[in-house]
Amino acid sequence: MNALIILIDQIINIYIWTLLAYIIVGWLIAFRIVNPWQPAVRMAVSVLGRVHEPILSRIRQFMPDLGGIDFSPIVVFLAAQFLRNLLVGMMTAQY
Repeated sequence: MNALIILIDQIINIYIWTLLAYIIVGWLIAFRIVNPWQPAVRMAVSVLGRVHEPILSRIRQFMPDLGGIDFSPIVVFLAAQFLRNLLVGMMTAQY
């Protein structure tokens, strides 16, 4: 059972890091530091968007409109950290 918990924890960890990469790439494009029409940037945004946008869009449905500020990545990040903490608690409770 511990191997499964560790695997799920690692998957959540990878999701968190790719979410941070998605946020940073979005900022780099918004501040015109990188060109979104370059093939490598377009591919990175496309892949990261396919992974994260389904969850972020569902969170955005429940968030109030705060103008140009998007807090949905923060909510997803906190939820993922909460899941990781639950998994670690489950793993330590077994011992």
